[in-house]
Amino acid sequence: MSISFLDRKSCVEQLRELRFHSLADRIEQVCPQRFSLEHHGSLSGWKEAYSFLPNVAARFDASGDVVRVLPVQSNSVSTTPNLELADEGQDSLRKTLMRFHPWRKGPLELFGVSIDTEWRSCLKWNRFASQIDFDRKLVLDVGSGNGYYGWKMLAAGASMVLGCEPFLLSVAQFEVFRKYWADDERHYVVPLADVDLPRDIQRFDITCSMGVLYHRPNPIEHLQILASTLKAGGQLLLETIVLVDAQQTVLVPEDRYAKMRNVWFIPSVAMLELWLRRTGFDEIRVIDVSRTTSQEQRSTDWMTFESLSDFLDPTDSSRTIEGCPSPSRAVIIAKKR
Repeated sequence: MSISFLDRKSCVEQLRELRFHSLADRIEQVCPQRFSLEHHGSLSGWKEAYSFLPNVAARFDASGDVVRVLPVQSNSVSTTPNLELADEGQDSLRKTLMRFHPWRKGPLELFGVSIDTEWRSCLKWNRFASQIDFDRKLVLDVGSGNGYYGWKMLAAGASMVLGCEPFLLSVAQFEVFRKYWADDERHYVVPLADVDLPRDIQRFDITCSMGVLYHRPNPIEHLQILASTLKAGGQLLLETIVLVDAQQTVLVPEDRYAKMRNVWFIPSVAMLELWLRRTGFDEIRVIDVSRTTSQEQRSTDWMTFESLSDFLDPTDSSRTIEGCPSPSRAVIIAKKR
């Protein structure tokens, strides 16, 4: 099957076959405008870089921490490239991939070129992967980034994964890997935010929201939208920054939090559980609460901007540079009533 850069025709067709008609309509309406130079001036550069990617028959391996694309000639998951990509080909591919800098979620690998992303997203995946069954499930990933988790979910048996990601660089990075999915396409990333989703979907088996809630000025609305995407009995996978506090409390940053302007509400786990109950969820399970460290988030050659170590108090890593508690993240699974 030939895959064209940013073409979402097959996504819309598949959604209609699955009777997600309002969602298919929204994607058809939004994509032409958001996939335009008027909307984002960098699209032409990304499209040009995409055209330089090698035309090599490939296969995916997402069974380990690294999501890999390998030449079909390979009989193992070795990172050794085939002859077509040796020497100068490797250097050329690395330069092409660098045109999609910064790479946030991974780790990823394309034909032996290792993309050492800012986030070691495999650590987050390993916190919840054994706690949720993706087999034959329809999955919506809100705030999906470049699709790293979606590839992992397909490898775990998901029948389809639809990622929603408003930042077009992440969508373009997804396209780099999507190019090499040979057939039976079942993973897409579309340029939608949570507020773009129709409120009458109520069809997904699993909806994921990882690293989104604290960016929303109305976190209750975000949870209500997530609930509206799920069928009765469907599961929510929620991951967000929390306060490590047994009380029902919420931190509202005065201005920035860890140098981020767009952080609005950071609840304690107890408060987050209350929000979930109020928005239609029960059977709430707190899977993990972990402090984020530089083992998980850091600057690399593939993401050369500031990262976690620059966001924390240099004399006390338990505080942000603004004096707030440093980021701890909770992973919660809940069931829609």
